[in-house]
This record gives sequence, structure tokens and C-alpha cells, in this order.
Amino acid sequence: MNFKGLQPILYAGREVWPLVEGGKGVSATNGISSGAWAAAGGIGTVSAVNADSYDRDGNPIPQVYPQATRKERFAQLVRYAIDGATEQVRRAHEISGGRGAININVLWEMGGAQQVLEGVLENCKGMIHGVTCGAGMPYKLAEIAQHYGVSYLPIISSARAFRALWKRSYSKVPELMAAVVYEDPWLAGGHNGLSNAEDPRRPEDPYPRVKALRETMRAEGVSEDTAIVMAGGVWFLREWNDWIDNPELGKIVFQFGTRPLLTQESPIPQVWKEMLRTVEPGDVLLHKFSPTGFYSSAVKTPFLYDLIHRSERQIPIFKRDEEDGTIPLADHGKAKYFWVHPGDQRKALAWIHEGFTEALKTPDGTVVFVTPESAEQIRADQQGCMGCLSHCQFSSWKDHDDFTTGRLADPRSFCIQKTLQDIAHGGDPDDNLAFAGHAAYRFKQDPFYSNNFTPTVKQLVDRILTGD
Repeated sequence: MNFKGLQPILYAGREVWPLVEGGKGVSATNGISSGAWAAAGGIGTVSAVNADSYDRDGNPIPQVYPQATRKERFAQLVRYAIDGATEQVRRAHEISGGRGAININVLWEMGGAQQVLEGVLENCKGMIHGVTCGAGMPYKLAEIAQHYGVSYLPIISSARAFRALWKRSYSKVPELMAAVVYEDPWLAGGHNGLSNAEDPRRPEDPYPRVKALRETMRAEGVSEDTAIVMAGGVWFLREWNDWIDNPELGKIVFQFGTRPLLTQESPIPQVWKEMLRTVEPGDVLLHKFSPTGFYSSAVKTPFLYDLIHRSERQIPIFKRDEEDGTIPLADHGKAKYFWVHPGDQRKALAWIHEGFTEALKTPDGTVVFVTPESAEQIRADQQGCMGCLSHCQFSSWKDHDDFTTGRLADPRSFCIQKTLQDIAHGGDPDDNLAFAGHAAYRFKQDPFYSNNFTPTVKQLVDRILTGD
């Protein structure tokens, strides 16, 4: 017996369980994991964000960028992205055996998003049932889905964001909008849509936010058959009992992003899986260091702490005579051109004494202090930019027009492509960004994972269907 008589739903003309595998970033959800989720009767999601391609021996092809210019490296990145996602979708389609459904997930703010999405859909006709898309305002999603005859599922974090997308675009293609994914800003892992009107330190209950989303959908005339996918914080279905068959919320589907990371088919390295078993409550941080400019949630690794401390070693700087009471930071080098308040000078001199001798300018009229080694690495990463985002705060890259944001590159951020590729291919989680939902601590508490048990995807889906 399934939890509370949970019933299959009709999705893209297929009968599936109302359980979605969250599509997680660079190579953290691939054809094997999503194909297995679909084979178990759910909706598997292939990440189409710089996915892996393979050589004749089945080894991942390293994504390297020897080209001289950012524009040339960007073109290479788009080729990698289309080839990799195509390979993963084909694998998922084969593994699913015709069961369940296969979605692909893209970030609208990734570099060349539309080009990549169209390339994959063109290569994989008949294999993809839907496209989920967030991290931005993907107005063109409906138009692209209509052209290729697939369903689309916008990812939003508020009723307000949905209304804007609906009025501008989605109302023109309502019949293909299979669901709306509500990604909770305070519970979900990875990038989210927390707005400036919301306080990252004050989590809000998802129920009234999803209720408001359904009310907005009804006011706009959206069909009751259009499900809302609850994404973020979902672990045990029994904890969401009041959401199932609830007329206020309408048709609800549940997305699992963090739990599928710890499965036998999950492509993430063993060292990352082992780290997930050690996460404690409060170890996942909602932060704004991502070069996208969006908030995101990741485990508090030494890599993340370094970003936190880097921004703490920050003072405002001025030009000579720009502000009363300021003095030169130093009497030599470029620091003599940085005019600062005396109190800030004392802080800076203390940091310099500790070895943080390099002052790097930010686009906000401040400088941060880092070690010479960090400064060298930051500059090298900025120069090696391959254009993985449509707009990058870290490198000042833009994927169109004159290919620059026109703003100073921000040393308080980092190369997200580099770190996500590294952690997905065996790099130490301590040295990288480790995205995870805020419920990741439950791996350590849930008896299902005791004695280092790692389930197959089928075992996980079966367990979820019991309510646990």
C-alpha cells in the first residue's frame, strides 16, 4: 500500500508516480540516475548543464578550454553542453525502458542557455517529455517547448514571479505547461529565486506561499490539471500529509533533490557521498557568493568559509579628497591611491600582518584582502573564463553583444564552472562548492541509511512511496 493511497498521475500522456528527481547542476544528475528514476515509475531529470560526454572506453571526456579568447572558449563550452546532454538523455531513455518520464533541466542564466536547450531537443526528439528551467526569468521557455512539442515546467519561488512569466509568455502556450515547480528559497539546495523583498535570515512556511501560487494560477485561468511541484525540504511524504488531496493546493507533486545524491546510481564521487553522511543541522548555508548574483544553498565546507572570511576582510576605499577624514592606506605601491578611514586602515594593516597582503578592488567601491597565492588564483580563474553564465559577476563575462558586463570583476566570488566540475569528478568537497538542500543533515539521522547503507534508486523510490 502506498502512502495515504498515493496515486499515479498523468504526465505528458504517461502514467507516473508524482515523484520528481531534481535535476542537479554540473554532472550531479546524469542519464544513469535519471533513467533509473524513470524506470522506477517517477519523473527522472537529466541535468543539461555541461553534462559529461564519454570516450570509446566509457571515460568522461575532460572539458578543457585551450582557446585564446573567451568568445572561442564559450563556443567550445556550448559544444560540450549540447554533446554531453544529448549523450545523457539517450542513456536515460535506454535505461528507463519506456517507463516513467524523462525531463531535462537547464538554468536560464547559464551561458548559451537557449542555444543549448534547442540543440539538445533537436538531437533527442521523442526522448524528452518536459523541460524544467529556473535561475532567471525564462520567458522564451514556452516558445521553445512549443516548437519541439514538449512540456515545460518553469521553476519559480513566489506567486509574483509566476504571474510575471505567465502574463508575458506562458499564457500564450498554456496547454504545454505541465506543472509549475515551486522551489523554496529556504529549503532547496543550489540556486534559488530569493528576492530582495525577502529576508534570507527569516524562513517562511512554504504552505502559504504555495497556496498563494495556486490562487494566482486559478485567478489567471490556469487549468487545475497543472500540478504544483513542491521542491525543497521534501524527505518523508508523511510529513506532507496535509498537502496531499488538499483542495486549497490542488494537484501536488513532490521533488527530491538531495536524497537521490546518496544512491548507487548517483554519479557523484564516493568522497562526496561520504561527506553527505556527516552533515549536521545548520551545516547548509544560504549565501550570495555565486557569480550568478542569485542566492544559493551549499554545505559549509572550508571552500565556503574562505569566501565568507574573504568578504569579512573588506573595507571601503575612496579617491583623494573624495571624503573628509580619509588617509592613504599605505605610502607605497597601489595602496597609496586607496584613501580609507583611519579605523579601516588599522584593520587592513592587521590583515596585512597576518599575510593577507593583496588588496583586490571590488565593483562596489571596496577592497578585499587576500594572500598572494589567493590573488594569483583569482586572477588566473578570471582570465580563464569560459563563459558558463549569461552574466558572470566574477569575471565580468556576458554571453552576447560586447561580451562584457561593463563592471569590474568581483574577487569576492569564484569560478563556479571550475568548482562544480571538480567536485563532480572526484575533487575534495572541502575544496569546492557542495550544493545541498537544507535537509541534508537527515542522512545522518534517517535509519534507512544506517550502517553506511546506500540504496539503489528503485529502493529509494519504493521507500519514499511508503511515506518514509
